[in-house]
Amino acid sequence: MIRLNKFLAQAGIASRRKCDDLILAGYVTVNGKRVDQVGVVIDEEKDVVAFKGKKVAPKKRFTYIVLNKPKGVVTTASDQFRRKTVLDLIAIPERIFPVGRLDYNTTGVLLLTDDGELSYRLLHPNYKIKKIYRVLLNRVIRPVDLYHLSHGVELDGRKTQSCKISELRIVDNGSLLEVELTEGRNRQIRRMFEKLNYRVIELDRISFAGLTAKGLQQGEWRYLFKQEISRLKEIVAYGN
Repeated sequence: MIRLNKFLAQAGIASRRKCDDLILAGYVTVNGKRVDQVGVVIDEEKDVVAFKGKKVAPKKRFTYIVLNKPKGVVTTASDQFRRKTVLDLIAIPERIFPVGRLDYNTTGVLLLTDDGELSYRLLHPNYKIKKIYRVLLNRVIRPVDLYHLSHGVELDGRKTQSCKISELRIVDNGSLLEVELTEGRNRQIRRMFEKLNYRVIELDRISFAGLTAKGLQQGEWRYLFKQEISRLKEIVAYGN
């Protein structure tokens, strides 16, 4: 017996959380009957599951890709405004999806896969996945603000978690910083600095769960090495 969202994730449809949205949207049937609520448990050996009318089954092999995302590209599978998406940069037949998001003007490391279970775990707050960014501000940051940011500032009524922030150097009268986070709220870095009246000029993610875009120009991608895949699974106890 297995939860329907986990079954769909193992079939490479999307992450578990996204699969819940697809279930609620009415795209999934079990034994020919539409399911419209989350939390449903199925018998993976007997029940027939279909997504958009096509039968699905757990995949045996998955695809893992790291992209050096450029500016001006959205981190979605499709865009209602017909802007270029990260999938437009990767011409492969497999149906993959991005793990998390980088906003339109943010560059850097982005993992894409069809392994929904791994995606779910990498995004789950319990695993505290490290994300490292280079941040260029519009002016030099004050030491007191560095202290406040590293110890947490209030966003949406609750404090951000403690994080590591260090100033690397001054560039064009603005501070170039390195920021390490283990949480992932919407537009978190930009909003943290806006809270203290700084504007982020450039934002580049240089590491996600230990993955980097070393050797890749912006817009370029590559398949992950076996050792990288094993390490990702290890840090989220995938397979245990």
